[in-house]
Amino acid sequence: MTENLAPARPTTPPDTSVWPGLRPITPGPRTRVAAGVARKLFLAAVGRLEVTVHLEGRTYGRGGPSMTVHDAEEFFSRVGRHQLIGFGEAYLTGAWDAEDLGGFLTVLAAEMTDLVPQSLQRFRALVVKRPPRWQRSSKKNARSNIAHHYDLSNDLFRLFLDSTLSYSAALWPTGVVAQDDDLSHRQHHPLPSRLVAASPGTVDAATLADAQGTKIERLLDAAGVGAGSRVLEIGTGWGELAIRAARRGATVHSVTLSREQLALARERVADAGYADRVSIDLCDYRDVEGTYDAIVSVEMIEAVGADYWPVYFSTIDSRLAPGGKVAIQAITMRHDRMLATRNTYTWIHKYIFPGGLLPSVEAIDDVTRRHTSLRLTERFQFGQHYAETLRLWDEAFLDRRDEVLALGFDEVFCRMWHFYLEYSRAGFASGYIDDYQLVLSRPHEAASGTQLGEEAVA
Repeated sequence: MTENLAPARPTTPPDTSVWPGLRPITPGPRTRVAAGVARKLFLAAVGRLEVTVHLEGRTYGRGGPSMTVHDAEEFFSRVGRHQLIGFGEAYLTGAWDAEDLGGFLTVLAAEMTDLVPQSLQRFRALVVKRPPRWQRSSKKNARSNIAHHYDLSNDLFRLFLDSTLSYSAALWPTGVVAQDDDLSHRQHHPLPSRLVAASPGTVDAATLADAQGTKIERLLDAAGVGAGSRVLEIGTGWGELAIRAARRGATVHSVTLSREQLALARERVADAGYADRVSIDLCDYRDVEGTYDAIVSVEMIEAVGADYWPVYFSTIDSRLAPGGKVAIQAITMRHDRMLATRNTYTWIHKYIFPGGLLPSVEAIDDVTRRHTSLRLTERFQFGQHYAETLRLWDEAFLDRRDEVLALGFDEVFCRMWHFYLEYSRAGFASGYIDDYQLVLSRPHEAASGTQLGEEAVA
């Protein structure tokens, strides 16, 4: 199990020349007051949650996944001064630990909106940090934002991803609730219209590559990709979708801002024998030219940023040929939570994905209505499947920790990556965040035939 492989608590302080955010918190009156407030809020929150918290020889909570605070002074100082960023940083330094990190974080994520009393949430804007301007996903900043994560090392990602090198939610057909007759036209990869969400432990690493293939084929089906299709892919990843589209007889133009992914994706496309059908360029989506019958993008919109959603969708609209379809896979938040947190600088921004923001489905619908001729015509929800995907990634990452260290990454990085994967898993497992495949088209240009209806994972 993942918890048995979790990184041990650090025995030495972090190298703050590498990790400046982990410098000791400056003591003083402000820190003492902030730490005192954090202590009161934390104990009040865990006192009503189904968790077990060990702190200074006492136990708090109503029972459930356990957390141990090893250094209360550091923990509350970091949380008091830097809120949720400090909570994550305190984990990186070893000020606290959890046997089942994902399980503990899932309980917190399920109660995220009420962890701080409603009476205090009106002061939120005065406390939380705002995203720095240098992380906004402008053309000037976008490449460095992407490089921060995706150019770490292709060898690193190979250690925990499956053979398809897919870095997005997989889709397991774990059970059929209903079969819609109007889906029978899907020739390449028929799927039931609604699936029972995967429950913990029901899938394993041996099925991950197949589940990733299922996800990709479904998106290509939704976009109508077939022989002769001209396809634009925004966000190449490591080339699996482009390869599968070419296998259908399509020609693909894929764009990425990651130099590492560009090199390996081109190599994989050539090895698959589709170099004549697939071109991959280092190119910002705003600079793409030409028109395409299908435009697809898998979990790239999260890096666009709200300020640039109109540009993103307007660009797609201008590149889509008459009668074409757009199929986007997107990690989403509930609309109310997106509005509440859209100007918040988070631990994920600081350490994992600079400049990102998870949209809501409502926001995508609104921005496309206001700025494009596109309309949202299909939504397919499968966030619980992402929780299982992340579980498998984290288990693989922890199992190959020694190889991660051999690549030159340090213990703090291993702890950070484990926290990131389990933090993300908690978001999906709790329903705080979700994942959708969304189809957009121009209704007045819709081709004859049955339109795909709304689908949902039960």
